[in-house]
Amino acid sequence: MISKAIIALMISLVATAGVAWLIASACEPAQAEEAVGVATHEITSTAVSAKVVNAYPKLSFNSPVEFTHAQDGTNRVFVVEQDGRIRVFNNDPGATSAETYLDIRQKVASGGEMGLLGLAFHPKFKENGYLYVNYTKNNPRETIVSRFKASSTNASTVDPGSEVILFRFEQPYSNHNGGKVLFGPDGYLYVSTGDGGSGGDPQNNAQNRSSWLGKILRVDVNSIEKGHYGIPADNPFKGNASGYREEIYAYGLRNPWRISFDNEGRLWAGDVGQNTFEEIDLVTKGGNYGWRIKEAGKDFKASGSPADPAQLIPPVYQYGRDKGDVSITGGYVYRGLSNPVLTGKYIYADYASGRVWALTMKGNQATDNQELITRAGSISAFGEDQKAELYLCDHSGGKILKLVSE
Repeated sequence: MISKAIIALMISLVATAGVAWLIASACEPAQAEEAVGVATHEITSTAVSAKVVNAYPKLSFNSPVEFTHAQDGTNRVFVVEQDGRIRVFNNDPGATSAETYLDIRQKVASGGEMGLLGLAFHPKFKENGYLYVNYTKNNPRETIVSRFKASSTNASTVDPGSEVILFRFEQPYSNHNGGKVLFGPDGYLYVSTGDGGSGGDPQNNAQNRSSWLGKILRVDVNSIEKGHYGIPADNPFKGNASGYREEIYAYGLRNPWRISFDNEGRLWAGDVGQNTFEEIDLVTKGGNYGWRIKEAGKDFKASGSPADPAQLIPPVYQYGRDKGDVSITGGYVYRGLSNPVLTGKYIYADYASGRVWALTMKGNQATDNQELITRAGSISAFGEDQKAELYLCDHSGGKILKLVSE
């Protein structure tokens, strides 16, 4: 039976896109108006052989929202559960138990779009034992980005008391929290944040460069310039005199729930839409991705937004909400070996419809989009194992799925 927490997240995640999918049948669907200059859904006739299987059929998880590994030379993988636990187990289809690696449920406020939302291991985890998380709390309602320390690379558990908070910021509403943390090829920590919630970004946070919200942040966790982190020298607003947050790497995003890097060092973001479009962005330093002036390639609300629309960066791809696809889950450019036909394609999903696609790019131009799977589950996140094979978190099913060839 689906728990109340899962139902709440289903409703809230879809509400992130502007309409609750669970009640969509009672509402007239938004029409996917054409946006000039932005590639939109065209399912090609080219067949791609792929499917998902239950990667660990003897295991189950409570609302999984992240799957990753520590690059520590072991065969362990880690699953983040939304309520505040990280589980660890050997990457073996026959695994029968997943131990609790870190339990911070007493710190975390979860439900809807809140919870323990992201996990990243330091590139030198084998040396320093550092791991970084992103979670929400109440009283006051905030996002916390913090560091924990494992006593050794092979430690089976991490002490919750080892937490060191890097930074925190207020969340005006309970939705649109972003939540991803990951290290880039430059060694810096990237953090995705939503616009603060409600609908239509009522506080215009995404365009406000003095706000943490609606951004991709980038910090140097090896510096103590600001206590437990520093500002990379080439961050676009470092040293500015306008009151802009120096942590900002890019802005103008609504709810970039999941972001990832590819082998070329490009930063991909799946940004959840409001009424009409879901979008995929290639994020560059200092870029303004348009929200709330634009929803993907379509005008949304220009009033009160000082940015020059000509300077806004459009998505590389977008899809309409008229077919029940209303909440994008950003994925990865496939770089594993088990399904060569997918190599170099960006694999992503829609949380509400469960569909999974492969987007083909030529440079920064989308050239093809192929549906791989009609209904994979409520896909909350993608992740990679040590061999760069691709996994999907089935949030309501409590399973970790693996993308394999047909």
